[in-house]
Amino acid sequence: MSGVDQPDVLAAYDAVRSDKDETNWLLLSYAGAVGDKLVLSGTGKGGLAELTSKLDDGQAQYGYCRIEYANDSESKRVKFIVIVWIGEGTKVMRKARVSIESGAVKRVLSHHSIQVDARDRGDLDEKDIVARLRRAGGADYNGGRG
Repeated sequence: MSGVDQPDVLAAYDAVRSDKDETNWLLLSYAGAVGDKLVLSGTGKGGLAELTSKLDDGQAQYGYCRIEYANDSESKRVKFIVIVWIGEGTKVMRKARVSIESGAVKRVLSHHSIQVDARDRGDLDEKDIVARLRRAGGADYNGGRG
């Protein structure tokens, strides 16, 4: 898989992870209809909702997003997710290769709590993702009340 470890991708990844940078998501897309070259197709400060709006129904893409939520009335948590997007119009061969190629992406975007496999924008509901992050984190001092 080429392109995933390019300097611009690594810089965007560091920006999303940084507490001092407002960037909170990045999006990787395939450079062409064939091949495995990935390019940084976007970054932003508008969170999961903005990232979701940039997804292309005609292709497979990979997102990385910073999610902040209150764990209880006393604390705030920051977690990171990897999104493996396969749009409805993605070609069959590309869909088949994503399961193999996503491993290289996850090696570069290595610090994440969960992977979200999404085929529809409804799979990227922030409330549902925060609930998954809470379960993955183990401790829930709010009695499961969200």
